[in-house]
Amino acid sequence: MALYPSIDSELLRTFVAIAENGGFTRAGEVVNRTQSAVSMQMKRLEEDVLQRPLFQRDGRNVNLTAEGQVLLGYARRILKLHSEVFNTLRDPHMVGSVKIGSPDDYVMRFLPGILSQFARAYPLIQVEVHCETSSQLLLRKDLDLTIVTRRPGTEIGQILRQERFVWAEAAGFYPHEQTPMPLAMFNTDCFCREWACNALDTVQREYRVAYTSASLSAIMAVVSAGLAVTAQLESLITPDLRILGEVENLPQLPQASIVLLRNPQNPSPITDCLADYIAEGFKL
Repeated sequence: MALYPSIDSELLRTFVAIAENGGFTRAGEVVNRTQSAVSMQMKRLEEDVLQRPLFQRDGRNVNLTAEGQVLLGYARRILKLHSEVFNTLRDPHMVGSVKIGSPDDYVMRFLPGILSQFARAYPLIQVEVHCETSSQLLLRKDLDLTIVTRRPGTEIGQILRQERFVWAEAAGFYPHEQTPMPLAMFNTDCFCREWACNALDTVQREYRVAYTSASLSAIMAVVSAGLAVTAQLESLITPDLRILGEVENLPQLPQASIVLLRNPQNPSPITDCLADYIAEGFKL
């Protein structure tokens, strides 16, 4: 069996910090090291350990090579496992509960993987998930962590990701060709619906809101059946749907932010730990 050199987790931590912060100086601030120390670490990782170039330098900008991109995925997984091992063995009896609030959009798309990893690391913690719209969740005071969608310029809390809304319909169906065009949208308190309708009004495109629901799964079922067009965040578009745009005479939609809010009245190590898992999970 071939023996390979081990990779120090601190080297991987610094490498990930460089990739996520776009440079050695900013990465040094994150890992609390000088720029020269960061450079020495990466020289060791490139020349002594992996013997592969990981960075392409263009003036002040630092980009990953193809090998660096491959390593980044592995490094994030290794560091996550490293954290889980320490958390599980150092705090094997950490118990308690945490309440999360989220629209069902993100419960379907992101939370299964996040909660699966969290449960492996902290099997004795009870997680209570509440699914409501963003506007309803913002009114609640009893949740420990809240994931909501915000308009640009109104972000509060920790930004998990930013992405655009897109139009979509079922592959092989053409409801966008109907006049008026049928829409499947969230109920009236969703600003995504407001954006979609305003955008269509601006280009004088005839439409009707044919189907509404507070549930993403219900909306997607209607769209997948070829009955209507919808407008959703791009990460929520499933493989059986196709994204529409200018070719179909549909206007571009704005970008929105997904943010994480913590309850300042109820801080706890459990809440902080799950917040870290959520932040990492939304990067994928």
